[in-house]
Amino acid sequence: MYLSSLASIVPVEAEPIFAKAIKDWTSQSWLTNSILVSALLVIAIVYWSQMSTRRMQLIPVGMQNFFEFIISSLYDFLEGIVGKHMIPKAFSLLAALFLYILAANWFGLLPGVGTIGWKEANGDLLPLLRPTTADMNTTIGLAIVFMVFWLIWTLQEVGALSFLQHIFGVKGGVKGVMGYLLMPIFFFVGLMEVISIMIRPVSLSLRLFGNVFAGENLISTMITIGHTLHFPLWLAKLTSVILPIPFYFLELLIGILQAFVFTLLCAVYLNLSTSHDEQEAESH
Repeated sequence: MYLSSLASIVPVEAEPIFAKAIKDWTSQSWLTNSILVSALLVIAIVYWSQMSTRRMQLIPVGMQNFFEFIISSLYDFLEGIVGKHMIPKAFSLLAALFLYILAANWFGLLPGVGTIGWKEANGDLLPLLRPTTADMNTTIGLAIVFMVFWLIWTLQEVGALSFLQHIFGVKGGVKGVMGYLLMPIFFFVGLMEVISIMIRPVSLSLRLFGNVFAGENLISTMITIGHTLHFPLWLAKLTSVILPIPFYFLELLIGILQAFVFTLLCAVYLNLSTSHDEQEAESH
């Protein structure tokens, strides 16, 4: 095990761990430092939820009080977006996405993440822990999982025929000859909508990955900037401690903001494809 006093620039790809120690890259290449962090985060979130709810009280105190505050706040917020008819189905997934992304973003700011690992032959550090949302595989996986559920829930709520009609059909209640004349235009608009839907996983994953990856590299740059600019050793060590501090606070804010944006966009996408049924029911 090697402990680096300086953070390395975060590589784009996650690195396999333990393979260096056991000399077997093929069988263990799937176990990357990003997957290890993902597993640790899931265990931590599940443990926190179980510890907070194992002794439920009518008047919550301590961990139960904090847990219920987080969950109830998320529930009320998301219900206002996806609607009362969808929140029972969608809340567990949306809340899990928010909590996981927030924990992943903040975990990357802990001391030792990206700086503890093995030193390779070329002198580079192979970190044991990597910020998991700074791995494109993770963010793509989160986006794809949501889109699969989005499609299932949308088809359950409106049906396949109504869904296609909603995308390609003539809008605004136009009928008769004018409706037939507008059909090619709305069909083209529908094709653009399909392309937009297919791009959603890309935009969701790239936005989250880009912000977290850039933030990790920014902090790494601030830590090593004294050595990069060949400051005296005492000054380089001092700047490696002082300069990153403002950026740590900035990354704390970005961490919760990106978790909020990802979850908010998922809720909005779900609302756009399922809300018209509820509006029609209310009109009747």
